[in-house]
Amino acid sequence: MGFEYIKALHIIFVVTWFAGLFYIVRLFIYQTEAMERPEAERAILKPQLDLMASRLWYIITWPSAVLTLIFGFWVLTYRMGYLQLGFMHAKLGFVALLYGYHIGCHILFKEIKKGRTRWTSTQLRIWNEASTLLLFAIVFLIVLKSTVSMLWGIVSLVGLGVTLMLGIRIYKKFRNRA
Repeated sequence: MGFEYIKALHIIFVVTWFAGLFYIVRLFIYQTEAMERPEAERAILKPQLDLMASRLWYIITWPSAVLTLIFGFWVLTYRMGYLQLGFMHAKLGFVALLYGYHIGCHILFKEIKKGRTRWTSTQLRIWNEASTLLLFAIVFLIVLKSTVSMLWGIVSLVGLGVTLMLGIRIYKKFRNRA
């Protein structure tokens, strides 16, 4: 299989993996809020949300994470010289953080499935933004191929993080008024 096909498959599975990561935490939020509902509502919501989360996690997110890794290593076999460049070290560091985030989501998935949650829906909303920050870092590094630009990228990520936090706070105030 040619390099461009392998690279395309890698990108496709990155996209589906991120879609799963973004949506699974949203389901965690709904599940957490459902556990705070009266028993009659909880009895309807929790099984349906658990089913949705299980299907998303095991049919889309986990396979996409594994296939992203396989095709990513395969892409690197065509570009071994990249492993000596600083931007690739930084990118792979962020990718390692993303897999750590994925494992963290798996732990949350297991806890919530058992009906336990240690995080509030607001904390989960903040957790959800970590994957957004990692996405920005990884994409900018791989497109710009520069660790010098990474400094500006980090400054931008901090700005984005602050903006996201403000957005979450504004949303929470707006939601509490409704």
